[in-house]
Amino acid sequence: MVKVGIIGSTGYAGQELVRILLGHKDAEIVWYGSRSYIDKKYADVFRNMFELVDATCMDDNMEELSEKADVIFTATPQGLCASIVNEDVLKKTKIIDLSADFRIKDVAVYEKWYGIEHKSPQFIPEAVYGLCEINREAIKGARLVANPGCYPTCSTLSIYPLVKEGLIDPATIIIDAKSGTSGAGRGAKVDNLYCEVNENIKAYGVTTHRHTPEIEEQLGYAAGKPVYLNFTPHLIPMNRGILVTAYASLTKKVDYDEVKAAYDKYYKNETFVRVLEKNLCPETRFVEGSNYVDVNFRIDERTNRVIMMGAMDNLVKGAAGQAVQNMNLMFGLKETEGLELVPMFP
Repeated sequence: MVKVGIIGSTGYAGQELVRILLGHKDAEIVWYGSRSYIDKKYADVFRNMFELVDATCMDDNMEELSEKADVIFTATPQGLCASIVNEDVLKKTKIIDLSADFRIKDVAVYEKWYGIEHKSPQFIPEAVYGLCEINREAIKGARLVANPGCYPTCSTLSIYPLVKEGLIDPATIIIDAKSGTSGAGRGAKVDNLYCEVNENIKAYGVTTHRHTPEIEEQLGYAAGKPVYLNFTPHLIPMNRGILVTAYASLTKKVDYDEVKAAYDKYYKNETFVRVLEKNLCPETRFVEGSNYVDVNFRIDERTNRVIMMGAMDNLVKGAAGQAVQNMNLMFGLKETEGLELVPMFP
């Protein structure tokens, strides 16, 4: 059994980790960390865990936790993991960080976009970006994995094959993305109050959203050169889900079969990326509660552009599910263990 510790277990992503790991036959949670609910019963924080979890919330003492856990998930705000990780910890345990602390390789870019000083930049070079479908082999040997952001996961998987195959001009990429309110976390914020969100949709972080450089960096690796793009997220009045609609100019005239072949080249054998049938558009309702990403595309011959689409659950494939997928790879387990979750409907 893989012994698991979770720092930040009482946030939305942390609770989703608990939900998934309770059904994982090869994992045991030994530490429910929570700075806000120390000594409080976990099932009192999340009533859905009543009679399922008989444990009390503990602190975020990574030194002590590293002695007890084979892997530590840090589902915490930006900056926390970087401030408490050290070489002694990494010699004893593996870390899967769900924050952005180790996703971006250029520390100056991280500090610019996140507005904080990075406390342990020495670990950035070895951190593996945990997008399993692209970095699977590197993840297997990692001791520190940077779990991707929710928007970057959906955006990158929707666009990656066409950038990699040179079918689109990366300089023309525009990403329009929409997310449910759980993507903003569990903390109380005026902008996320029911009356602020209900019956409303709004753009936010226009030209400044912190996931922009993460998407650019990953697509830049695919393109073999720096990529700069427009990314605009929107908040929509639902609990879960991300929908990405991305646009780019084609580099040549193509037909459906040629573009479909590019997606199939990278995803045909991927369990969790489902390339939909022709003319079907991804919908959040058909991936809710699951680790699946549904992707598809449509060619606009009139403008010689392609529209790339993706839908996923921001808390599963966008956070906790992907983190468990990374854990499975790191410990040589079946990659899909604990993640064969049928999407919920309705």
